[in-house]
Amino acid sequence: MSDDRRNVRPETLVRRMPLAEGVSRPVVTPIQPSVVYASPSIDTLHAQYEGRETGYTYAREGHPNATVLARKIDAMEGAEGGLVTGSGMAAVTAALMGIMGAGDHVIGGNQLYGRSLRLMHQDLARFGIATSVADPTDAEAVRAAIRPETRMILLEVVSNPTLRVADMEGIAAVAREAGVLLAVDNTFTTPRAWRPFEHGADIVIHSVTKLLAGHSDVTLGYVVAKDAGLQRAIYDFAVTTGLTPSPYECWLAERGLYTFPLRYDRAEANAAALADVLAGHPKVKRVLYPGRDDHPDRARAKALLGARTGNMVSFEIDGNEAAANRMVAAAPQLPFAPTLGDVGTTLSHPASSSHRALTPDARADLGHESTGSFRVSVGIEEIDLLISDFEQGLAAV
Repeated sequence: MSDDRRNVRPETLVRRMPLAEGVSRPVVTPIQPSVVYASPSIDTLHAQYEGRETGYTYAREGHPNATVLARKIDAMEGAEGGLVTGSGMAAVTAALMGIMGAGDHVIGGNQLYGRSLRLMHQDLARFGIATSVADPTDAEAVRAAIRPETRMILLEVVSNPTLRVADMEGIAAVAREAGVLLAVDNTFTTPRAWRPFEHGADIVIHSVTKLLAGHSDVTLGYVVAKDAGLQRAIYDFAVTTGLTPSPYECWLAERGLYTFPLRYDRAEANAAALADVLAGHPKVKRVLYPGRDDHPDRARAKALLGARTGNMVSFEIDGNEAAANRMVAAAPQLPFAPTLGDVGTTLSHPASSSHRALTPDARADLGHESTGSFRVSVGIEEIDLLISDFEQGLAAV
């Protein structure tokens, strides 16, 4: 060991050194993993907590990478003050639990994401919050479900896995008349296709994990309320319960946003082409895609979303679960995974994943009758390669 190494004072090694500043700046947002932030004085700390100064204190209450990501999604949604959380379900939970309390009632769409439905059916009741579900394609069904104690309606614009399109304009009118908050999970549609605040929503939620980040390497959520008081309640609940996002994952998600419009448009074009090919295949009984004229909600999709039809396709093979299993095995290059929004196409089987807890009758009530049904999250591959992959799998049916 050199004399220089032996003569280093130990206390110097643990002293925090500020980064040297220069006339240039980084092109890429730096990752700032610090859990704590030092303030120059007690007065400054008071000013931060009271909103007179901007700064960070403890990462559970916010950190720079989460702020950068939140502001970018805010801009996409036409919002202000959004909050990034540790997952999409953390965002759903913060919206529900941060605003509602014992004695309140929430109405959910009957085809919400499976964990959202579980939260409503099994968890909220333990905190005295009543729940019910209604068909989101029927505004009058939602109106009929409203009670005097109803505080919120929670919907997705396009449902999973049957890709039904909600009557968002009608339900927004019902919510306004009743004085009920309208929360929209915009994960499937994204602000590229639909911006809920422009159509009467009060709260917008995202699983950033999916299309926004787009690479299956982060788990994050986002939630924003139009009213600043409601947003503060959501923030306080999220901070208290530790629904904190990782700086590194926020950094990755911000990186993903740079290519989001390109990815979305390419995946949407691929989905439209794949849906048409599947619809003409002799081993496919049914295809559900909002861009096709045979979709049950095609007129509403055109009125609501215009030319945007999304990257999700559902289809049913002419066979049972055993046949479906053969198809999966015959096309190993199509990742069989219960996710969506990746740059690569993924295939999922709702009867064995997202909807496995439902009885066959319950699945039939939702329009998802068969164990031969698949949901496809279409990616950005070359379309000819993608079609070839599906033809290879279907040949085994």
